[in-house]
Amino acid sequence: MRFLHKILSVFSIFLLFQCSIIKEKKPYNVLFISIDDLRGDYGGDQVIAPNMRKLSKNGVEFNNAYANIPVCGASRASILTGLRPTYNRFFHYYSSAEIEVPEIVTLPEHFKNNGYETISIGKIFHTGGDNEKAWSKTPIRQDHFKEEDGRWSDKGWYNYLTKENIDLSNDISDGKAMGWPWESIESESNPYYDGQYAKKTIEYLNEFSNQKKPFFLAVGFLKPHLPFNAPKKYWDLYDRYSIEIAANYFLPENAPIPVKNFNWGELRSYEGIPKKGPVNDSIAKKLIHGYYACVSATDDLIGNIIDELDRLKLRENTIIVLWSDHGFNLSEHSYWCKHVNFETSTKSKLIIDYPEGEKGNSKSIVELVDIYPTLVDICELPKPDHVLEGKSMKPILHNPKSKIKDFAVSKYQTGISLIEERYNYTEWYNSDKEVYANMLFDKLNDPNENINIAKDPNQMERVSKMHEKLKSQFGKDFWEPASWTYGK
Repeated sequence: MRFLHKILSVFSIFLLFQCSIIKEKKPYNVLFISIDDLRGDYGGDQVIAPNMRKLSKNGVEFNNAYANIPVCGASRASILTGLRPTYNRFFHYYSSAEIEVPEIVTLPEHFKNNGYETISIGKIFHTGGDNEKAWSKTPIRQDHFKEEDGRWSDKGWYNYLTKENIDLSNDISDGKAMGWPWESIESESNPYYDGQYAKKTIEYLNEFSNQKKPFFLAVGFLKPHLPFNAPKKYWDLYDRYSIEIAANYFLPENAPIPVKNFNWGELRSYEGIPKKGPVNDSIAKKLIHGYYACVSATDDLIGNIIDELDRLKLRENTIIVLWSDHGFNLSEHSYWCKHVNFETSTKSKLIIDYPEGEKGNSKSIVELVDIYPTLVDICELPKPDHVLEGKSMKPILHNPKSKIKDFAVSKYQTGISLIEERYNYTEWYNSDKEVYANMLFDKLNDPNENINIAKDPNQMERVSKMHEKLKSQFGKDFWEPASWTYGK
């Protein structure tokens, strides 16, 4: 009997110990890193990005993550509300969650409502002032740094530092360009906005290391968005003569009219870029070079932030989510920028380092709209009142070989794509809800999407099935007219 009493006593102590462990479990912190215009493949194997590649090995990298719309503001509004774009909602680069869906509790606001300190640094929402109630403090954007360094232009986000570009950008009138689409300066540090954002993020990490309240810390880097401005040392990492223009520097065979009419106007607003027609090979290589330099510069800043997270011993209780709002064309199909339904535009970078999760690469198709439900799930928060239109990626974080869906839907203006593992199908609708153009790519036999087979008689059945499947995913409010206005 005495022996049994001892066993029960030991067992009771064990249970109390286990309960204390469960009771002391802290809520996860979230480090939410956004990178503007970063391709899913960084731009290719030749791109030097050791810190992001290291992060991917410590967590799960989603090799088939797709933006629901390859437009900056629209994509961010979609991600941060957990809502897909519709025919009219989340359409423009200046899309605002607060204006278009004011009733929706956004991702950071949901964390704030559940006891987190939420901080925004840099470009998270696209539009300044959008959803400021989501943050515990006023969001920090470029305006907060203008008085700290007299060399900085006061012309806004393009953040030129050389006199030539500042003078050009200060003389935007009568159709003049706003500066060169690149810049290289001598500097050991990174004096651009992104460098300041990284410093501020590190300051907040130090502040958070001394408090018990969990944090949702969002930092949004501007680069590699145009203009491609980076310290010279990052340009020097690459030999321009070895940089190659895309092998498919041509329109796809049987390209439909909407694709033929795409004009990559975003780049054409810069000095030295023709208003019509292709850029020459020299400019093309310099643009690609600038993109690579900016990716490497941003990667360096991310490394500094994660090193500080490690130094402060916050890593073991922090979920790191690194994402880009969409991809970017680097001469593929003779295109630049995003704003098109090819996978070079729609495929995004997504890495999640989850302390309880496994490590590996996931081949499952996922969408950026899945980020909101995933963070709610793994942080064990109550679900928001509105319906989240994505799916939690938690099963993949515990088993990278698992799959949560077999397709993604992405939209640019009136073109809507159904992206499957093997096929990418797009159709364009007019205001009467009629399809007036389409394209289909077989990614197994045509991975670079060079031949549109939508009109191939052998593909008619597939086109019909994918058309019906795509329509079934539109949602009941897809065709609803816009109930908001901008600029008033």
